[in-house]
Amino acid sequence: MNEEHNGRILKATLPSEERLKSIKFIEELFKKGSSYFLHPFKIVYLVDSKDNCVPPKILVSVPKKSFKRAVDRNLLKRRIKEAYRKNKSGIFSTPDIVMPSHLAIIYIGKDKLDFDTIEKKLILILNRLKST
Repeated sequence: MNEEHNGRILKATLPSEERLKSIKFIEELFKKGSSYFLHPFKIVYLVDSKDNCVPPKILVSVPKKSFKRAVDRNLLKRRIKEAYRKNKSGIFSTPDIVMPSHLAIIYIGKDKLDFDTIEKKLILILNRLKST
């Protein structure tokens, strides 16, 4: 499922270039970014006009406080990343909209949700980002 955006083809992948790893950018995201809640997620995003990359660089987090076992945290992170990967091209292929340059998806729920539920919530999140 490849879609084109301003001459650039968006593939349904999640390569290393689309992941937010820089401590400097992560700190900037949490200091200057806007946020909202859509249970079971907290979304923090930063719209940077000079660095408008499509799709945004993302960070996925599941707190250790809620899920003590690394197996459970990793399972939820994999499900979130897969749902994002499958649905990002449909959202970010829309031309002439301002998208966030950095995005943090933080799982704040207390229960392990199945993939279908996570995907439905993530689609709502991406649509809300598109309209901001």
